Amino acid sequence: MLLDTASLYFRAFFGVPEKITAPDGTPVNAVRGLLDFIARLVTDRQPTHLVACLDADWRPAFRVALVPSYKAHRLADAATGAETVPPALEAQVPVIIEVLEAFGIAHVGVAGFEADDVIGTLAARSAGPVDVVTGDRDLFQLVDDARRVRVLYTARGVGRHEVIDEAVVTAKYGIPGRAYADFASLRGDPSDGLPGVPGVGDKTAATLINRFGDLKSLIAAADDPGSELSPTVRRKLLDAHDYLTVAGDVVAVRTDVPVPDLDDGLPTEPADESALADLTERWGLGSSVTRVKSALSFADHA
Repeated sequence: MLLDTASLYFRAFFGVPEKITAPDGTPVNAVRGLLDFIARLVTDRQPTHLVACLDADWRPAFRVALVPSYKAHRLADAATGAETVPPALEAQVPVIIEVLEAFGIAHVGVAGFEADDVIGTLAARSAGPVDVVTGDRDLFQLVDDARRVRVLYTARGVGRHEVIDEAVVTAKYGIPGRAYADFASLRGDPSDGLPGVPGVGDKTAATLINRFGDLKSLIAAADDPGSELSPTVRRKLLDAHDYLTVAGDVVAVRTDVPVPDLDDGLPTEPADESALADLTERWGLGSSVTRVKSALSFADHA
């Protein structure tokens, strides 16, 4: 099980009231919410391995160099490249890391890459099955029935997540199950600052993917006056030619990230019981920590 950790703690922060605080009044809603999510996912899905994947770089330079608008609307400070994150959430992220470490739950980010790329790499390395937990549709491109890679999509909540396999991608978008990245490049994604091709929405994008197979073949068809593209669609594609030639490399989740070797087995006991106890007391995490312990089956049930 690979967690898109930021996706989950953002959901927890905005879904769990800020009145959930530590004894000193510091908000811990994201910490407790994430722990509760982990407890629920482990209980429901019974993974044997678990990795919390992190954004070491939420807006990698290699993507920005290709499409400068990539996530630009989320910048808090253009000079520093910092992301807009509520201060009350930002302060909780180090606590989340400390608690994961005390539990012995593997967590990893890689400099210069997003969590998506870490997830893509770990999924590619695995013999499967793999469950990717995220609220981000970009990761639908990793779905692969043959390799038993699926997405647990949390848009409606972690407890009501939707299992995404190739058939579901086809049912949702009318495209082959593994064609999501090319489809997303065409129609764009405002949440990531990807413009797409003006005038090409979901239906047209799906039609083009089904007819030409992939983005590379579609670009070739646009460049060929003798292809079966209509003049109107050809004009739209040619006008967006510069974007289309790089979009695939921006949207595609990397699978070659230098992720270090991890002890990613589900822990059977806390890595540091004393540290976990101290963190639990300091931050008032009692019931959430207990739920994770129970899910991991090393709680004291006496």
